[in-house]
Amino acid sequence: MSDKKNKCDIGFIGLGVMGKNLVLNLADNGYSIAAFDVDPSKVSEAVEQDAGENQNGTQRVFGCSSFEEVVSNIKSPNIVVLSVPAGAIVDSVCESLIKAGISKDDIIIDTGNSLWTDTVEREKKYSNDFIFFSSAVSGGEVGARFGPALMPSGPAHAWHHVEPIWAAIAAKVDSATGKPLERTKPGEVITQGDSCSAYIGPAGAGHYVKMVHNGIEYADMQLICEAYHVMRSGLGLGCNEIADIFASWNEGILDSYLMEISVEVLRHVEPETNEHMVDLILDKAGQKGTGLWTAISSLEMGCPAPTISQAVFARSLSSFKQLRTQSAGILSGPEVKVYSEQEKTAIIAQLHDALYCSKICAYAQGFQLMKIASKEREWDLNFASIAKIWRAGCIIRAAFLQKITDAFNRDPNLENLLIDSFFSEELAKYQHNWRQGVATSMMMGIPVGAISSSLGYYDAMRCETLPANLLQGQRDYFGAHTFSRIDRPEEYKYHVKWSDEGQPLTKVN
Repeated sequence: MSDKKNKCDIGFIGLGVMGKNLVLNLADNGYSIAAFDVDPSKVSEAVEQDAGENQNGTQRVFGCSSFEEVVSNIKSPNIVVLSVPAGAIVDSVCESLIKAGISKDDIIIDTGNSLWTDTVEREKKYSNDFIFFSSAVSGGEVGARFGPALMPSGPAHAWHHVEPIWAAIAAKVDSATGKPLERTKPGEVITQGDSCSAYIGPAGAGHYVKMVHNGIEYADMQLICEAYHVMRSGLGLGCNEIADIFASWNEGILDSYLMEISVEVLRHVEPETNEHMVDLILDKAGQKGTGLWTAISSLEMGCPAPTISQAVFARSLSSFKQLRTQSAGILSGPEVKVYSEQEKTAIIAQLHDALYCSKICAYAQGFQLMKIASKEREWDLNFASIAKIWRAGCIIRAAFLQKITDAFNRDPNLENLLIDSFFSEELAKYQHNWRQGVATSMMMGIPVGAISSSLGYYDAMRCETLPANLLQGQRDYFGAHTFSRIDRPEEYKYHVKWSDEGQPLTKVN
């Protein structure tokens, strides 16, 4: 870098798809960036793309050839953004920046999909070297380029320096309508509206919230796929027919980014074969781990998230393609039924309502999980704010999220979305079709694990008495695990010698 390039506003490490687009987003919003990647071609590509997109001819992205060059050419306190894969490479970059001259007052921001516990440990590990800050980013490459949802966390005093930058580059939502304010072209800047960035809390909080976001994303995607499966295999509808149905659903209460892109995926035709591309894709789903982390966290915290967990299981089950192919020729199912147009219309309506109710359950599970984590970690998460920043820029952005914001504004201490007045009324209104949809799908022999587990979750939540009384009796029988009684204080524990008729109850404490 020449002398003219000194004093850039921000340093940036990692110029892959997400990193490069975040750099260009920062440049559009008036920031100068000293950018570095271990692959020199990526540095050149970022510099060249910015030069081609920048209309006023002023250089905004400056390529660097080393960590030292980045550190020596940014303003103090230095802010260096990392966009590198989660795991050991984050620590490797941090160590390189320490050697390059980063000081104690400088801020390093990890924007990768790091496991939240790693982020907690890194803040402690580097506390004497620099300020370790983190910010989860959602929205994919388009979001990174034109406005993502940002979930920053770390030392509160560092947020003072990061906030104006993040507010500028984040997605924006119209304050009055709650609708996204979209920018789609390089150079566009949106300064009005609510920014989809808000300080989440101490170290780890932002990545935990993003983890749960991704868990909900897994569930939302699987729910849509199950509705598609019923229509495709059970009703025999074509891709364009299902796309038309999804497009109509996207005009109402199911309005969301995932529904919108599902329409485009279903309509896309492969030019060489003239077949729908979705019919040519091998049915083995990949995953990067954040959905699994959410399911594991729900188990560790004792907070049920069956819709999210089932979505993870569905991806895992899809990977057993050879076994499923073998089983398909062995395992029998119900007789194939041909449905009339009137019956198809009724089943499609059932699926609409089943998808909506299941979606509510997925979000209820995710937000309750965050609430329990917030209490355990003393994060003091603001759930109305979290729902607000998810309204644009992220993968699960949807009009539906405004209702979640409203629910937590009505009651910041709300334990579960299902008991909010709006959502409980919606579930009561649509549950008949939900039940019918699950029953119809099962009679077809079409797997709807996420939709049916959502219904099971809802029914369990509305049951004042569950069969855990028998379960506790079983546990006490074979393992003397004790139990509480409904007619005595819960803290008192009892054991029975079940095989000995007439034996007295033993009070353990």
